[in-house]
Amino acid sequence: MASATGVEQQRQGRASGIYFAALLAGNFALALGPWSVRLADSGPIAAGFWRLTLAVPLLALLARRNGQALTGFAPMTWAAIVAAGVLFALDLASWHVGIGQTRLANATLFGNSGSVILMAWGIVAMRRLPRRFEALGILAALTGAAILMGRSLEIDARSLVGDLLCILAGFFYAFYILLLQGARARLSNWSLLTWSSIAGAPVLLALALWQGEPVWPSSWGPLIALALLSQVIGQGLLVFSLKHFSPLVVGLTLLTQPAVAVAVGWFAFAEALAPLDLVGMALVAAALVLARIGEQPAARGTRAASTSA
Repeated sequence: MASATGVEQQRQGRASGIYFAALLAGNFALALGPWSVRLADSGPIAAGFWRLTLAVPLLALLARRNGQALTGFAPMTWAAIVAAGVLFALDLASWHVGIGQTRLANATLFGNSGSVILMAWGIVAMRRLPRRFEALGILAALTGAAILMGRSLEIDARSLVGDLLCILAGFFYAFYILLLQGARARLSNWSLLTWSSIAGAPVLLALALWQGEPVWPSSWGPLIALALLSQVIGQGLLVFSLKHFSPLVVGLTLLTQPAVAVAVGWFAFAEALAPLDLVGMALVAAALVLARIGEQPAARGTRAASTSA
């Protein structure tokens, strides 16, 4: 009996290690997404279009292989999916343009600001004063964002615009999550990601054409990498692992994204960070962790099925 229990504990330990490795790898893959956006020779909004379009066949295949229905939804569910796809497209458009105008570390942090925005929105919706960790999270987010945007303004006014665009992306993403909280209960992860990608792709194409961006690339490598890393592998690994960990662990692993973005920005684009930048990043990162601690399960499940970073 003791031997059987020991074997079971070893098996559980190995499984836990696999899930944790998947969680880290998913965050690492998502952190490389901005690099691909920078390298793409299409426009940034067009890169978002290709990110969704190229990923759809794989996402649909994953939905089918996991026995998830892709048809037969109620009219209200279809309406929610289409509206969510539009918000998701606006999120990607704002974020991808912002990536080109600010540092990768700032873009990664502010692109994940939807967690903090959701926390603040929940407090307002419940008409109550924030709890201690919520107040600390909001204060840390505001202070850290002010430091980073002030530093961006010192470098170039366009960097401040990039920061603001990435924060705007966080707003779009927060409302995307709120819209899908009800639909998420009736729609599985891969189905949700497939149809939100299908609904969002035409919006991104229209925006890219409206802005006069080059749409058809001469080099497909960065766009294929973007679709696979951000839309399939990154989110796929998060879907695989997320339910096995507490919000605190998920929040802490989220901090690997800005760390990877700093390394990529330094290595590929010679982006240097001053000590004050690191202070601002630490404050925003702490706010993201606090927001994850307070997340509702529905929001966490929807986040795993979708993507921003």
